[in-house]
Amino acid sequence: MDIKVEDYEYQRSRRQQQRRREAMRKKRRKQMRIRRIKNMCRFVAAVALLTLVGIVSVAYIRKDGMKDSSFVAKETQDVAASINTSQRIKRMYPQISANYAEINMESVKSPYVAVLDVENNQLIAGRNCDQKIYPASMTKVMTLIVAVEQIQDTQRTYTMSAQTIANLVAQEASRAGFDPGETVSFTDLLYGLILPSGADSAVALSEMVAGTEAEFAVKMNQKCQELGLQHTHFTNASGLYDENQYTTPIEMAMIMQYAMENELCAKVLSTYQYTTLPTVQHPQGIQLTSTMFSRMYGNEVEGVQIQAGKTGYTDEAKSCLVSYAEKNGHHYVAVTAAADYKWHVIFDDFEIYRNFLP
Repeated sequence: MDIKVEDYEYQRSRRQQQRRREAMRKKRRKQMRIRRIKNMCRFVAAVALLTLVGIVSVAYIRKDGMKDSSFVAKETQDVAASINTSQRIKRMYPQISANYAEINMESVKSPYVAVLDVENNQLIAGRNCDQKIYPASMTKVMTLIVAVEQIQDTQRTYTMSAQTIANLVAQEASRAGFDPGETVSFTDLLYGLILPSGADSAVALSEMVAGTEAEFAVKMNQKCQELGLQHTHFTNASGLYDENQYTTPIEMAMIMQYAMENELCAKVLSTYQYTTLPTVQHPQGIQLTSTMFSRMYGNEVEGVQIQAGKTGYTDEAKSCLVSYAEKNGHHYVAVTAAADYKWHVIFDDFEIYRNFLP
């Protein structure tokens, strides 16, 4: 049987796309290794500084004979405070760039937009960027963060219950496709959470970490406080609509910025396709596909690589997207929210990365 030219070209295009994405993932992993080494160097330097101050302080006390241990404690506290301040600077609320651009282009359809310069921690462009939005499944970026940071034993598994699946079906929530009674690995749940935006994975991870989704939401909000978020609150892990689950474009960008600093989170968020481990219910595993990368190649904008992202949609939130891109070795996060049509957020990203990056 002859293969149609169109089919051949399509398959060749998909193979090229997969090769490009694999190259991008390798580059990202290398960057993460370099970042970890730098962080370790900073930590070692901080410890050395603390030790040096302690030695000098003790020597000074012995020499002077007039100072007591409270002096040493104060000196040590001052250094510790300085180090903590240094660490907090990384999580400071983004500043408005001197070259900030208000996005007024009609070709950008999303009414809420934020563009964050990662390295400089500055907002470089936006539209209603500090206004309240419903995050929909962008929520799952925070779910990913909390799950990865809380679960130390990555060999753990979770067995899906019939009640959990039935509840999600009733709510018309998106699912990765796991069946009742299916035992799923922690890693498979992470990919099921992000790629197809699985609410089944979100509930499973919540219960693995905290016992219930409500208790998991408490941990999500604690993480919000750690990140310095001022206008974000979560009540569930999946992103299903709740009036009390909200954020702003700029704070959603901050969440994505933080997620991409974690190697495992970054790997999951930048993956196009993934196949789960075989189970009794799915002997061949389940092929999971990114809801973002299935709508783009990632290289539509010349000189820019869109490396990672998470889409979202509910009737109340409409279509939204948080994405992470690189241009000339510099990284950016774009958030587009409340678009009327799912493709708008994708095309908006192209327009934003094409017109508003330095």
